[in-house]
Formats: sequence, C-alpha cells, structure tokens
Amino acid sequence: MSLLAELRRRFARPPEEVRAVVADPDERVLAWGVLARDAGWLVATSRGLRTVGGPGEDLLPWHEVGHARWTATTDGGGSFTVTPLAEVEPGVQARLPAVRHVLTDAGDLPATVRRRVDQTIVTSRRSPLPDRGGLLLVARRVPGQAAREWTVVFDDDADRDDPVARDIARQRLAEAFAAEQPD
Repeated sequence: MSLLAELRRRFARPPEEVRAVVADPDERVLAWGVLARDAGWLVATSRGLRTVGGPGEDLLPWHEVGHARWTATTDGGGSFTVTPLAEVEPGVQARLPAVRHVLTDAGDLPATVRRRVDQTIVTSRRSPLPDRGGLLLVARRVPGQAAREWTVVFDDDADRDDPVARDIARQRLAEAFAAEQPD
C-alpha cells in the first residue's frame, strides 16, 4: 500500500451509516471493516464491537469478548471469529457460540480489536479440575466500575452443574480475589 493510500485510510471518516448508528457523543468509532456480500460494517467503538448495516446491530461490550481470532487473506480482507461471553450466574460466564464475520477490507480493525480486548483483561489464570478440563479465572476492567470484575469460565459447560467443580471454582475465585486485597 502506498504512503498516500495509507494516510487516506488512516484519516478517513467512518461511512455515514456507521456515524448514524454511533450517535452517542460518548461513543467513538475507532476502526471499521467492510463486511462481505454488502452486509455492512464491523465496527470497533470505544464501547465495544458492533455490526452496522446488517441484521442485528447489537453492541458486544469489550469485556464480554471471550476470544477474537483474526485470519487475514492476501487481499486486505479476512475473517474474525468472535466468541462472546454471557453471565449465567453472578461471577460465572459461559462461552456463547462463535460468530464469524467475513471482511473484504479490514483496515485497522484487527489491531484495534486486539488492543481493546487486551486492555480489558487485567489478569487471567488457568486452574485444572480433578480428572478433566479446567476453568479460567479472569479479572477484567468493566466500564463504569472502579473495581475489577473477577469471573470464572469453565472449559466445559457441563462442569458448571458439577458440585465438586463449582466448589473448586468458588475456592479459586476467593483465593484470586484475596490475593489482590491489601493487607
């Protein structure tokens, strides 16, 4: 890409349809990518990741992105596979089905998504469960909250119903929370 083309892309304004959806003055458009088959845009804002111009223009807040994987193609496009998280009970999150977004032009979107998701994660720890899988303890920054939010994500959703796994999760969560409290 030429220097001039790079500068144009870097300082370009978001498409009008994107600006219209992101009308809240407290929410800023950070980057966007063009979705394949004229399906609209995938947009990174200061609040989260959203699709614009297609079905379901929902906002996925950054602290609810469990995983976002970018696979680039040689033509400037690629695909994002995003795994959202949902709180199933206080302190416990479950992975929702992954959503794949195919982009014809990604722009700065991959780097922006990576940076924003990484900025929400303060720390994470993996803990094994007896005889199988494990769980992930994650402390995240949540907008509007001063304190970190600790959550547990089980490797296998079936473990959430196992009393032994739940006790281990509670114990590990209490240990992690206590470790960051001042004496």
